[in-house]
Amino acid sequence: MTTPYDVPVTQFIEKLAKYLKENIEEVQPPSWASFAKTGTHVEKQPQNPDWWYTRSASILRKVYIQGPIGLEKLRAQYGGRKDFGVKPEHAVKASGNIIRKSLQQLESAGLVQIIASKGRSMSPKGRKLVKEVAEDLHKGLVKTTPELKKYSGD
Repeated sequence: MTTPYDVPVTQFIEKLAKYLKENIEEVQPPSWASFAKTGTHVEKQPQNPDWWYTRSASILRKVYIQGPIGLEKLRAQYGGRKDFGVKPEHAVKASGNIIRKSLQQLESAGLVQIIASKGRSMSPKGRKLVKEVAEDLHKGLVKTTPELKKYSGD
């Protein structure tokens, strides 16, 4: 079976975000999501109206690949360089509230589970969903580029 390791990251996240938006009712952007920045290192809020689903899909992929993973590691990975004007730039973490709420929504959907004192990891339902989306994406990619058939997980 094909896994998220076998498909391009950006296309996988786009497809997973579309699936989350259309099929998982628990994953919904909060009322404040259209006004929020994703961290102190960015100047504006995201311009994509569906950014919440993209971030949730990205978090789900990171939990699949790196799990069990905690909130602080995710904050560091989604962070960036903050511009302090004439002073040197420094790395800062991303918004914890966005990541926390997204993880809570994925948890209530049954895709992620908490492992005590280790962080969050994939549930069997979440693992199955991620593999199915990767399999579907891989089949579509093989139709356009037959050379990719040798990279299937079969």
